[in-house]
Amino acid sequence: MADPKPRMPIRRFDVFADYNFIRNEAHGMPANLARGRAIWAAKVVAGRRSGSAPGGKPPEERGERKAEPEEEEGFRSVGGVEQTDRTFEKEIVGRMGADFYRDVFHPAIEQAYRDGKRYEDIRDEIRKTWK
Repeated sequence: MADPKPRMPIRRFDVFADYNFIRNEAHGMPANLARGRAIWAAKVVAGRRSGSAPGGKPPEERGERKAEPEEEEGFRSVGGVEQTDRTFEKEIVGRMGADFYRDVFHPAIEQAYRDGKRYEDIRDEIRKTWK
């Protein structure tokens, strides 16, 4: 049987989120929190890189509060929405398909992490075969 194909194109965002999930778990974080923190980190980084701030000004210059980490034990929020393991399941796993995630994507990212590869080293190359 052939490997399942992703339902949607695989993004750098997906690779970043799963890589961070694996790294968080490797550092002893429980799986549910590791997934929530991984999707939170992916959204924070994507927001910074996309220049989503109007006029490129920092939040405090736009009259907004600067983003501050929430308590260390729990999930964190982006835009007032808590980023949890369920968010990860919906926005990462559900987007590409559970079979593809479980059988192809996650094992490949996990192997790259175990091999000592950095996210920057795999973010584009690893996605080439999943088109």
